[in-house]
Amino acid sequence: MAWYDEAIFYHIYPLGLTGAPKLNDYGETVHRLPKLIPWISHIKDLGCNAIYIGPLFESVGHGYETTDYKRLDSRLGDNDDLKSFVAECHKASLRVVFDGVFNHTGRDFFAFQDIKQNRENSPYKDWYCNVNFWGNNQYGDGFSYTNWGGYDLLAKLNQHNPSVREYICDVIRYWVREFDVDGIRLDAADVMDFGYMQEIRKVANEVKEDFWLMGEVIHGDYTRWANDSTLHSVTNYTLHKALYSGHNDHNYFEIAHTIKFLYDRGCERLKLYNFVDNHDVERINTKLRNKEHFLPTHILLYTLPGIPSIYYGSEFAIDGSKQRGSDDSLRPALDLEAMKKNGGKYTKLISALGRIRKEAKALAYGTYKELLLTTKQYAFERCYGDQRVVVCVNNGDEGCEMKLGASGFTTYMGALTGRKVKTANGTLAVSIPANSGEIWISCDANARPTEPAIEITPEPPKPAPITAPKPAPAAVPAPAPAVKTVGTVPVVKPAEKKEVGDAPIPRNKFYEEMTVEELQSVIIEKMRKNGPVTDYMKRTVAENTHHGSLVNWAKSFQ
Repeated sequence: MAWYDEAIFYHIYPLGLTGAPKLNDYGETVHRLPKLIPWISHIKDLGCNAIYIGPLFESVGHGYETTDYKRLDSRLGDNDDLKSFVAECHKASLRVVFDGVFNHTGRDFFAFQDIKQNRENSPYKDWYCNVNFWGNNQYGDGFSYTNWGGYDLLAKLNQHNPSVREYICDVIRYWVREFDVDGIRLDAADVMDFGYMQEIRKVANEVKEDFWLMGEVIHGDYTRWANDSTLHSVTNYTLHKALYSGHNDHNYFEIAHTIKFLYDRGCERLKLYNFVDNHDVERINTKLRNKEHFLPTHILLYTLPGIPSIYYGSEFAIDGSKQRGSDDSLRPALDLEAMKKNGGKYTKLISALGRIRKEAKALAYGTYKELLLTTKQYAFERCYGDQRVVVCVNNGDEGCEMKLGASGFTTYMGALTGRKVKTANGTLAVSIPANSGEIWISCDANARPTEPAIEITPEPPKPAPITAPKPAPAAVPAPAPAVKTVGTVPVVKPAEKKEVGDAPIPRNKFYEEMTVEELQSVIIEKMRKNGPVTDYMKRTVAENTHHGSLVNWAKSFQ
């Protein structure tokens, strides 16, 4: 068992949290990173035992246009500041994971600058993809190259080049040697070469025991990236979407079916990186239409299979949304002491969930089994050794009573409320308040009720108990037909229905040359060869409109 098997992450975007300028003038070094030292005890109090922090290294703007992989961004400080920060984290028994931006560099990176200066004579002309000295780019350099995400600011590294691979592997060795880092999150892993990532994995296996590699993957077959030869884990965007929309739509089927979808594809042995928000997506408190759903959403984050992560500030339920294409509001500067004065209700919940996660090993290692499922109620169990944990959540505006099978265990303690319940005739009957939930842990029959970890409205009204069998999910209404008026008589014209996968597939194109719609059709076609394609699978493909991600998804099929 490695440290990351029981990890609870706290995610920091340091340029934002420390209030660094948006642009780097490469001038005087300003020591902002030490501002994060007081956050270490706060992170510990939340029950987290690991920090994912980044990007950290010298860049020109948001941090993902790397200028120097071996120097802390001068807006944050110098390398001694980073060494001290990691050392303080380790003193507090916090593991530290850096952001690794190894898919592309900024234009100020030394290899790119050499190409600008020496053109065809540069020894680095093959360090980037498709450098063409007959072309041009938006900066008028007199040559073109493959960028990432449509931005010429981000030049894509040629990951097949042995020199590039060796350079990046040396960077990883340097980070371990100089900063004692415990792992790396690979930015844009879903558009990186698999052979390149496998080389990185080999180095990870050498540099440090239990060195962890996690990749940013939006969509696709997660086992293609997370396996014994590539990465240890990937970002679970599939569950991320289900967690907030399953509450907004009062549709727990989406969350339960997402878990089944991942299990059916072999993800049950993986510990995916679970989150409800991060530096690229809107804050969970903004996304939730009913703010009371903050509680059941986070109960699921901490109890479903995977590794939970909290994005800095969300433990205070702050808001944040993309504005005019900018992510700045997702990455704010925060005053810790000021936030503590206003956010006790939420930090108390996150701290309680962190403690429960540590104490109940079944939440890290246990099996998963669905017990009850309706649109508004959801219950499942996690079992490990002689421990059974039953998780119940309710997104409805009325309290409910659940009756669940409980063979083999007779007594349970509510980890959040401190309530003790006993089974009767092999049935666990529990009351769950509106927009709430509870984590029931098997215990000794003589165990005394504990103090409540948080305040939850006591015994709710009790309508008829909810038991299996599971009702079918509500049908999705068809789109309303278009209506146009001729004179005074409305003429109804059937709505045109265009589904994902309808675009014709060109057979004479490389994936990289296809449109988003064509790639979606390719993926649907490949899915059909592997079995029935569900509406959920179609929706997942339709929601992915990132060209590079779709290319790698199409290639991931065997």
